[in-house]
Amino acid sequence: MTAPDSPAPDVTATDPAILAAEAELARLRAEADAAEAQLKAAQARAALAAAEAAAAKAKATGTPAPRPAEDASAQPTPGPTEDASAQPTPAVQNGPADTDSAGSANAGEPSGGTSQGPARAPSSPPATQEQTPQPAISLTEARPLDQKDVEKITSGYAFEEATLDLGALLNGDPVPSAQIRIPLGMMNRHGLVAGATGTGKTRTLQGLAEQLAAKGVPVFAADIKGDLSGVATPGEPSEKLLARTQAIGQDWKPEASATEYFALGGIGKGVPVRATVSGFGPLLLSKVLGLNDTQESSLGLVFHYADANGLALVDLSDLRAVLSHLTSDEGKAELKELGGLSAATAGVILRELITFADAGADVFFGEPEFDVADFLRTAPDGRGIISLLEVPGVIDKPALFSTFLMYLLAELFEILPEVGDADKPKLVFFFDEAHLLFKDASKDFLAAIVQTVRLIRSKGVGVFFVTQTPKDVPSDVLAQLGSRVQHALRAFTPDDAKALRATVGTYPKSGYDLERVLQELGTGEAIVTVMSEKGAPTPVAWTRLRAPQGLMSPTPDPAIDAAVKASTLLAKYGTAIDRESAREILAAKMRAADDAAAAEDAALAKAKAEAEYAKQKAAIDKQQAAADKASAAAEKKAQQEYERLLKKTAGTTRTSRSTQKSPLDQILNSKSTQTILGGVIRGIFGTGRR
Repeated sequence: MTAPDSPAPDVTATDPAILAAEAELARLRAEADAAEAQLKAAQARAALAAAEAAAAKAKATGTPAPRPAEDASAQPTPGPTEDASAQPTPAVQNGPADTDSAGSANAGEPSGGTSQGPARAPSSPPATQEQTPQPAISLTEARPLDQKDVEKITSGYAFEEATLDLGALLNGDPVPSAQIRIPLGMMNRHGLVAGATGTGKTRTLQGLAEQLAAKGVPVFAADIKGDLSGVATPGEPSEKLLARTQAIGQDWKPEASATEYFALGGIGKGVPVRATVSGFGPLLLSKVLGLNDTQESSLGLVFHYADANGLALVDLSDLRAVLSHLTSDEGKAELKELGGLSAATAGVILRELITFADAGADVFFGEPEFDVADFLRTAPDGRGIISLLEVPGVIDKPALFSTFLMYLLAELFEILPEVGDADKPKLVFFFDEAHLLFKDASKDFLAAIVQTVRLIRSKGVGVFFVTQTPKDVPSDVLAQLGSRVQHALRAFTPDDAKALRATVGTYPKSGYDLERVLQELGTGEAIVTVMSEKGAPTPVAWTRLRAPQGLMSPTPDPAIDAAVKASTLLAKYGTAIDRESAREILAAKMRAADDAAAAEDAALAKAKAEAEYAKQKAAIDKQQAAADKASAAAEKKAQQEYERLLKKTAGTTRTSRSTQKSPLDQILNSKSTQTILGGVIRGIFGTGRR
């Protein structure tokens, strides 16, 4: 039955309530028409499947196939308003089948729950004793959407402003007239590209990056495996590629994008990207080191101490120097003043830093520190530059890699001004292997990520998380995302099946059996829903994605080396700088303290020596004085004894007083001597008297 045409609008009506009521009435009528058409189409497809099964059996057994009306066991007698073809079992649904699910509440609406309407392929005809069950008809062959659904999707992705083309609707075959797009102005509302390994996520990322750059929007992406580098090289055409692109209405031609290569700390090919430890901050560093909440807060106190004392934390050796100082005898007093920081906790952090540095991570920290504004550059011809962070050399350090990307995003948030809703974003940031960012993240770290993602939109920066399954991204972050490109998911384990059902539950109501479709998507196909220019989600669309115009394999190494050498940024960031920082300041301080201690020790030793010398000199002087005194006393005593002897000798002469003569005089003046001398003289001179 066809609903009567809507009455012509009253051009004289000016009452908003009347206009709104008429619009709602028209919408409900359109929904009723669409629901009725979908129901009839599903019933017809089911009847066709049953007839094909009966014909196949008849051909195999040689018996005539019963007419549908004669097969009472397969279908009941239709009512007066029912078509006989409406009786076979309806198509498989995400939720329980009921009559309401075929009504207007599920008539291709782009919003709602997870129950799917009848606009799907039937799973199989009803099995009876006279019929052999037929295998389920492929969704690709059966076309899951009717014409009304196709038209809704086509109109839902017809935007007035500039767009990025994702691909064409796939409804059994590609529908080139139904192009699936994302409004360029909505790219700063963030998004998710998810899917199992090998389903085409990287090619989706490459295609989006190429189109953004062509429209003058700079792009940043981390090249985990090195295969994104092909964006800088024109693609190579092939018959298969051209046939695929023509089928979806893509006018493909090989084209290279302006590309700049970067490398974390100079590991790998690219301009070195470094950060100072102070700039990195204690929160991100705690995530990398795997610290618990207590250790994380203690590390924050260490950063506070360094800032308060003018100790620049440039690299990890600076931070280790500060921690070593605080745990040394000289720094223990300062450690106590920080409050709540124990020597044991400082020791744990110090050991983690040493292990971290020994693993090679210390090369990422240093100067010159990278200015994230250099990611916002455009080429002379107006195209945006694609900045590729080549990180295959650090894939064994996933925590550091993901946290470093978060640091770059936080720096962008700090330096960019508020711009509101711009016609196009200032930068789109693709966060590949996003699950690494959230693994083992603390509550504070997750809160910082959520806040950054929520607020950076107003700075004109869009963030796209690329990962394997949406459950890798916390729900608070998913709630901030406006666009989703979901590639195929696998359900090989119970956990996979649970994740698949959870993913299906997050999609708006659609004409698809998403739990089945998400497992049947081919490589380069995805389920897409984006945020329209009005801020509402677009209808869910099974999309065959466009092919990148750049090379879908890595750019040759010689070409990358030449591009890096020609970069204007190499002179700015190519050579590491080792300026005076905390390590040198503390070393100089400790040398000065050592010198002062040595001088003090020397002065103390000198004073001690002088005191000892004075003491010994005093003792010697005392001994000398005592000796002199003893000598004087002895001399005096001898003089006294001599005088006594003289007095005693003088007492034996006849005169009381006589001149004391020397012994020689006494001998010469003696009579015997004079007699002898007189005799000798007379003998010599002959003068002796006879």
